[in-house]
Amino acid sequence: MAGMAVFIHGMWGTPDVWRNWRAFAEARGWRTVAPALRHHDASPLTPPPALATTSLLDYVADLETYLRALPEKPVVVGHSMGGLIALLLCARGLARAGVLLTPAAPASVVALRPSNLLAFLRIQTTWGWWRKSHRATLAEALSHTFNTTDPNEGRERHAAFVHDSGRALFEMALPWLDRGKATTVDPRRVTAPLLFVAAENDKLTPPGVVRRTAARFAAVATYREYAGQGHWVPGQPGWEQIAADAFAWLDGLPTTGRR
Repeated sequence: MAGMAVFIHGMWGTPDVWRNWRAFAEARGWRTVAPALRHHDASPLTPPPALATTSLLDYVADLETYLRALPEKPVVVGHSMGGLIALLLCARGLARAGVLLTPAAPASVVALRPSNLLAFLRIQTTWGWWRKSHRATLAEALSHTFNTTDPNEGRERHAAFVHDSGRALFEMALPWLDRGKATTVDPRRVTAPLLFVAAENDKLTPPGVVRRTAARFAAVATYREYAGQGHWVPGQPGWEQIAADAFAWLDGLPTTGRR
């Protein structure tokens, strides 16, 4: 099925988080691109003022424009928040398939767990957090994002973290209060095959959350869970096997649906 793969980074990320996966895919004949989400090409220490109130739907709209301009319908590979964005793009009929790596949950799945509540406790106990930009501290990142990653890599990756949108976090964390219904996805609108990847030791999107999300899209979903892995599937030890499995799954799909 080799063709074009669009890699979508997650919260606090930049396109560089895909350095491993893009090289892996290109060595297997895929053409890859990894656009930056809106305002994510800024300095890690100086967020653009407009970022704080940027909606998840703004990210999706930008990527819809980007995907429609491509010479062929791509597959989308998203991590964490990027996995939810990939799902939303699939619901708009913009991708041949989606690989959703430890994805944030849509509105229909209750995603709150003690581990992810703790991960965002400092941010969400600041008054007005839903209209402020935010960035994980090193301690928070090592504890929750990079908990199964070499701490030295965790520090390097954290140093490149940029700020993210309080509004987007609000839309994902409290979807029942979001009038814009940014994370609402009708499973009937998703016809592209989806691969859901969960990690046993994921503290941000625990495997039970990913499993329940996959069940909502059972008509098109394949679910895989990896023992001993945490949230950082783009680069933690063992990422190669996950990437190999994901692209083997893609290669096994029908080669239909290209523009």
